[in-house]
Amino acid sequence: MPIARLEEKLAADVREMEESGRAKGAETLFAGIVPPEGGKGPRYLLAGEGERPFLRMNSNSYLGMSLNADVRAAEEEAVQQFGTGPGAVRFISGSWGPHTALEERLARFHGREAAMIFSSAYATVMGVLPQLIDNETAVISDALNHSCIINAMRLARPKEKRVYAHLDLAALDRHLSECAASCRRAVVVTDGIFSMRGDHAPLDEIMAVAEKHDANYAENVITVADDSHGIGAFGETGRGTEEYCAAPPVDVLIATLGKAFGVNGGYVTGSATLTKYLRETSPFYIYSNPITPGEAAAALKAVEIVDSPAGQALIDHLRTMTARFESGLVALGYETIPGAHPVVPLMVRDTARTSALVIFLRTNGLLATGLNFPVVPQGDEEIRFQVSADHTEADIDEALALLAAFAEQEKKGA
Repeated sequence: MPIARLEEKLAADVREMEESGRAKGAETLFAGIVPPEGGKGPRYLLAGEGERPFLRMNSNSYLGMSLNADVRAAEEEAVQQFGTGPGAVRFISGSWGPHTALEERLARFHGREAAMIFSSAYATVMGVLPQLIDNETAVISDALNHSCIINAMRLARPKEKRVYAHLDLAALDRHLSECAASCRRAVVVTDGIFSMRGDHAPLDEIMAVAEKHDANYAENVITVADDSHGIGAFGETGRGTEEYCAAPPVDVLIATLGKAFGVNGGYVTGSATLTKYLRETSPFYIYSNPITPGEAAAALKAVEIVDSPAGQALIDHLRTMTARFESGLVALGYETIPGAHPVVPLMVRDTARTSALVIFLRTNGLLATGLNFPVVPQGDEEIRFQVSADHTEADIDEALALLAAFAEQEKKGA
């Protein structure tokens, strides 16, 4: 049956998104990879661009694990042994040895009793938060938390839903105090690293506020952190925002396998009781296929590398390249948000200039992400650069030279 009337409405909605600047537009299609050579890291080939190589500074693969030879070999070996897919959801017949080995290794890596993997970090948040929130729960969230947290809160329908201004812990304290009169349980949820800005939640201070109010709730104040951008890329040994802040362990830690670990999937780690409960109740776990056995084996190898001297060397190099790029931006007169995380925002604060800079960089062989209103608030327009352990000093200097050239071009055009 034709659906022309609906399609007319859908087309109008897309046009409105395009006109308002909210549309994502055509996707960049990668066609190949040029291996590192001549002191430079890998370069990327794009469909329609021939053999022209691009420097990629908009990837979540902070440690370059997706190209690591040992990680790839682990996946290939597991595919030969177990096949390409799990064949079922976990509770029917979709659990394979690499799945449980990965979960046990993740729990040890984070110093927790247990862990469980999901198909993605987004699915993890959607599958965990609503199971911890009932009609007698207050859920309290940072205003800049990721979309997955916002949507999980909508799905959960708590008794109280409070949002505090970004990093405003006095407001968090006030919300916890106010909600204690009507709620048996409180869930405080935050990103570890806020992905658009590269800044971090002060988990040590958040834990202290939660501890202060815990006795006022019959079923505790539960702390939840989604540290998908932090794990592997932040903290002295890559254990994320908890480690960086020297914070006590949050009650529920969520992260991804698809960023610093370079593979696919998400996971939650915490107490054995928590994970046993989630295996029995979380629909995003129960009714959805897990990552493949090959992906699990690759992720296991990536975790082992991160938790080794080789991984420490990658983390140290990443930290050095991040500092080099950030200090270079400042020396050129650009504004950034200082921080140790490899998300390095260049604050442009103007939509037209942001778009022009993204086009200039791509024209000159560099991929970076421009964020304009309404994706970010008006006045917060930025270029989000992401540094990787794959990057070399030559790569960072190449990017800075392009930014210097753009500034010079603007000066001449003024």
